[in-house]
Amino acid sequence: MPSKKTRLDKDKMNRIVAEAWRSRQQREQGYREQALKIYPWICARCGREFQGKKLRELTVHHKDHNHDNNPPDGSNWELLCLYCHDNEHSRYLDQDGYDEVTPGGEQETSPIHKPFANLKTLLKNKK
Repeated sequence: MPSKKTRLDKDKMNRIVAEAWRSRQQREQGYREQALKIYPWICARCGREFQGKKLRELTVHHKDHNHDNNPPDGSNWELLCLYCHDNEHSRYLDQDGYDEVTPGGEQETSPIHKPFANLKTLLKNKK
């Protein structure tokens, strides 16, 4: 049987999580409404148009991937459909995984396998 303290801890955690979700939804609703007023209801990648019930499939993408960077002129936003938005974030994660050089950053060198480095020597030895 769970103790009273455990139940209180879970209740507190559930309240914190619920408040975080409400806060996020309010923030998103704010910049989403702004973006829908500024931009035409067209996906910036695939060009698909949205209206009516389908408008919910149009999302606001932050170009710099910083969800707290919401300038009132919308310069950090673009409207993307759900599919293009997922694709964009997948590409961003893939790029991050390959240690691409980012502005202001330095690329770390990693060991590179060169399978043909000794080819000339190997061919000479066969003759």
